[in-house]
Amino acid sequence: MIEHLSEAIPVYIEQSGILAPILFILFHLIRPLLFLPVLFVCMVGGYLFGVFYGSVFSIIGLTLMCIIFYFIAQKFPNVLSRFAKMNQKMLKNGPLTMNQIMVLRLVPFAHFHLLSLYVMEQTSSFKEYTKYSFLGVILPGIIFTSFGQLLIDLPLFYSGILLLFLCIIFFGVKRRGFEKQTSIQWKKFFKASS
Repeated sequence: MIEHLSEAIPVYIEQSGILAPILFILFHLIRPLLFLPVLFVCMVGGYLFGVFYGSVFSIIGLTLMCIIFYFIAQKFPNVLSRFAKMNQKMLKNGPLTMNQIMVLRLVPFAHFHLLSLYVMEQTSSFKEYTKYSFLGVILPGIIFTSFGQLLIDLPLFYSGILLLFLCIIFFGVKRRGFEKQTSIQWKKFFKASS
């Protein structure tokens, strides 16, 4: 049933004329209910609208999905308990930085809403959350729209190289960047306080 629906929706969007962009953005919003990956929906956008408009519509749809997730999490805190177990498994080595979250958005199989939860934990207001959510979906929206088919069609060897490259970037990102951190050396701290 869901497979037929996921095949029928892009065809319906393609035939809807001027309403196609709105329907495509709505497709992003119902994507979690259909258990479709972000990559698939962005690829559909590239096919239907081309790289530029497909990317723009995907960025709008993904940002709206982040905003909806924020309000659902605020209204129904028990929704967050579902992510608690995944969260504990992912964060064994400490919390993720905003830079690492941005890189993880580029990994097609990373859980989209779990990453939104991390952004929510790293930010202090809805405005800040929306800003970082928007910034975090720009690059994946563009890449998945323009190169989505390439990622799927890559031979296993090249897929492994791409995954290794993303892992190197993920673990190589310093804990500086979006976060403001203060570092005080041990000797200077005790020297100043004596």
